[in-house]
Amino acid sequence: MTANIDLHLHTLASDGRLTPTELIRLAAKLGLKTIAVTDHDSTEGLAEAYEAAKEFPELRIIPGIEMSADIPGDEVHVLGYFLDYQDEQFQATLSEFRTGRVGRAQIMVEKLKGLGKPVDWERVLHFAGDGSVGRPHIALAMVEAGYFKEPKEAFDEYLGNGGLAYYDRPKLNPIESVEMIQRVGGVPVLAHPTFMNDMEAGIANLKKVGLKAMEVYYAQYDDDTVRHLARLAKEYDLIPCGGSDYHGLGNTGEPLPGTLGPPQDTIRLLENAAAKSRPCNGK
Repeated sequence: MTANIDLHLHTLASDGRLTPTELIRLAAKLGLKTIAVTDHDSTEGLAEAYEAAKEFPELRIIPGIEMSADIPGDEVHVLGYFLDYQDEQFQATLSEFRTGRVGRAQIMVEKLKGLGKPVDWERVLHFAGDGSVGRPHIALAMVEAGYFKEPKEAFDEYLGNGGLAYYDRPKLNPIESVEMIQRVGGVPVLAHPTFMNDMEAGIANLKKVGLKAMEVYYAQYDDDTVRHLARLAKEYDLIPCGGSDYHGLGNTGEPLPGTLGPPQDTIRLLENAAAKSRPCNGK
């Protein structure tokens, strides 16, 4: 455990394996002091997370989200912090995205059947629980069916971008994601930037439309990558963020919450950025 801040965590509300309550208890057990719950295209887990956190007054929860976005030949994820997640228009848009996830998952399950790797749709729904159905739930069903030992292996061959059973779904583009987060008073943050095909061009383009931060202290990055990203964050005047991207899927070596995180000053900088982005900011 090397950090008491983790700004990238998932729950059963999207593609994590823990309920919000279980995640909060794990974070508290590991000694975390500040976390952000950042489910994919969903804030459905936040109410339960805040309720569970009442048991742990030393633990602070920042409301967050992770938006999936598309550009030709690439997928970009944009995190949002301190957003007014109860905004009705915002929630209506998220609901549309979650509906699209269900249809996409059904198509991918049908493709798997044609590829000789059938899984039971009911088992996929079981793994999703009350949350939004996603590819990790299909991967878990494939592991249960005996096709793979770990969910990651299912992504490598079948479910990842360009995989044999992959099927896309409607998404915002990264600029739209940044603007959407800003409209609800949030701070837009580029997630795991090295996953982009052209990282520096992407950073520069998103900075122009309001990107305020980027992940630097990402648990899957080695020290050299963290140092390189820290230099880029400074060059583009972006707040350095980070976290574990914890899902709890059971893959070998998956970083636990708090494995790596940003310095304490990051929270103050994010708070200041959020205050500036709020409508009617004293004007």
